[in-house]
Amino acid sequence: MSIIIFVVILIAAWQFFYWLSVDMLELCKSYAVPSPIGVAERFADLLSDGSLLKATGNSLLRGIAGFAIAVIIGVIIGLLINHFNYLQKNLKPIVLGVQTLPSVCWVPFSILWFGLSTKAILFVVIMGSAFSIAISVDNAIKNILPIYTKAALTMGANKKQLYTYVIFPASLPELVSGLKQGWSFAWRALMAGEVMTTSIGLGQTLIMGRDLADINQVMLVMLVIVIVGIIIDKCIFSVIEKRLLKKRGLAA
Repeated sequence: MSIIIFVVILIAAWQFFYWLSVDMLELCKSYAVPSPIGVAERFADLLSDGSLLKATGNSLLRGIAGFAIAVIIGVIIGLLINHFNYLQKNLKPIVLGVQTLPSVCWVPFSILWFGLSTKAILFVVIMGSAFSIAISVDNAIKNILPIYTKAALTMGANKKQLYTYVIFPASLPELVSGLKQGWSFAWRALMAGEVMTTSIGLGQTLIMGRDLADINQVMLVMLVIVIVGIIIDKCIFSVIEKRLLKKRGLAA
């Protein structure tokens, strides 16, 4: 209930700022400042013709597909880095360096290699999140208490059993946190890819609003991007984290 009250107060303050700066003091132009009423009107328009739902659905499908591929690649790289000292010393610094690149840096490569297509968007998503997941996997395994692996090896566990029954279960909570961070990188990378292509999605809808000088549409798409990100976090990653912590007696 408190969050609803807070959101209502926030919207009211936003509308008051619009009236004060645009209508009363005339400090800003109406086309340069979004208003809650204007955003609500654009929401109704885009919802009625189905374009907003289509754009959101397309973006979610691309984001999930790219993130799934990034998880596979990231987990493999993370396991290799953790398992081989040579890769730990030589490959990990490169992975860390590449991870710091903004996702938009991969857009020129994606367009040159794949053209203005869905493959180009997926490439940006994968490159924007796979390396973050790889680092998270390596760190999650490293942070396992050494006593766990030592006890398993003492009892005669082989490598397969060590990873299956000790390393993976012990690192699972931190792995989920790393995947959540990887999803946030993937979602942001997706928007960077979509704004540069002609494929229908939230990013393209955002650019259309800019081209039409419709600040309310731009603001609406930004809010949808934020809301979708929050829903994915609260309904999937946070639920999994709470269950894992509760199972281990670390949460009520």
